[in-house]
Amino acid sequence: MQFAKRGLLAGLALGALVAAVPAQAQDEVTITVWSIDGANQVGPSDTFSKEFDEMDNGINVEYRILQFDEIVNETLRAFATGNAPDIVSLDNPDFALFSSRGAFLDITDMAAESDVINPEVYFEGPLNSVSWDGKLYGVGKYTDTIGVFYNKDMFAEAGIENPPQTWAEFEEYARKLAKPDQGVYGATLSARGNEEGTFQFLPVIQMSGGGYENVNTEGAREWLSMVKGMIDDGVLSQDVLSLGQWDSTGTFNSGNAAMAISGPWEIDRMVEDADFDWGVTLLPTFGEGDERSSALGGFNLGIMSTTEHPEEAFKVLEYFVSQDDRLFPEFGYLPTRSDVELPLSGIEKKDAALAVFQEQLQYAQPRGPHPEWQKISKAIYDAEQAALTGQMTPDEALSQAQKTIDTILN
Repeated sequence: MQFAKRGLLAGLALGALVAAVPAQAQDEVTITVWSIDGANQVGPSDTFSKEFDEMDNGINVEYRILQFDEIVNETLRAFATGNAPDIVSLDNPDFALFSSRGAFLDITDMAAESDVINPEVYFEGPLNSVSWDGKLYGVGKYTDTIGVFYNKDMFAEAGIENPPQTWAEFEEYARKLAKPDQGVYGATLSARGNEEGTFQFLPVIQMSGGGYENVNTEGAREWLSMVKGMIDDGVLSQDVLSLGQWDSTGTFNSGNAAMAISGPWEIDRMVEDADFDWGVTLLPTFGEGDERSSALGGFNLGIMSTTEHPEEAFKVLEYFVSQDDRLFPEFGYLPTRSDVELPLSGIEKKDAALAVFQEQLQYAQPRGPHPEWQKISKAIYDAEQAALTGQMTPDEALSQAQKTIDTILN
């Protein structure tokens, strides 16, 4: 630290003050961690940050909760102004934006010497999302995917024996189970105008032969027409256009929707809240035996390249990774590592649901990775919103999205 000379007495006073401070306090550093955990429910980042902060190891951890819609832009602004956190947790497709711009610290060598972090045990998708140009810039925090939760009691009452396997069956069952006059919808999902909308819509594009580079597929157009028709007829609530996955699935948990497209993060809450028999099935396909797909979700952890304490930040990162065996038992999240076994809970519904999501992960496809994923994703969820609100036909909306994406990619 540099300061102006203010005279002998002031200097002596300052020297005495410094001498009075215990050596341990002088050596302590503070590591800041940003994540969305704790915004809706207790999660790994807020829990592990608190635990590490309570350790007597000379490293303090300050944790900040940010909203899902805010964390990327807030972190970019902080990085540009020199106020970035030491560690940040980002949705996996957003990681390439930071890695490609030098905003994340290259931890390749640190990981090679670590007894905790071993890149070789990570699943390919999560590992690719934290890698750029052959270097390692972070670790997978957790992964997830989506399937269809369904109310077995409602199905049985309506004489429906099995959950939907195709999108045609999904619509058929939703229409049969909906009771708009009683506030009960046939299904719920998230078509929100943000990454959550893309998260649930992109698998539809992928299973119909497209991808983020090619969004205007016949299947995608058919799916948008199907969903809009159900919204118009009250089979789906208008709220699916604005609700995130957490709030949307809450409609199902309360018994006000017969089906819900959502992920394994909901299992614990469902065990606690759902006062009915329920199950999970794989995301429907367009035809029997057709190509499957699902979203590859989850967050990653990275150390910002502007950190003044890279070694201490890496120690915090190692602690987070060392707790991966707690991710599912405590938080309902699936680890990104193949060497972490998921113990059976003894709760039949929970274990059965987990088995389905583990199978669904075999078909999960990534969003990107691409440094401009935010713009690509916006083109996709804007198209979904335009089609489902009737501002454009599905073909018009997806054609416009394709033009935007072509401009970004080229």
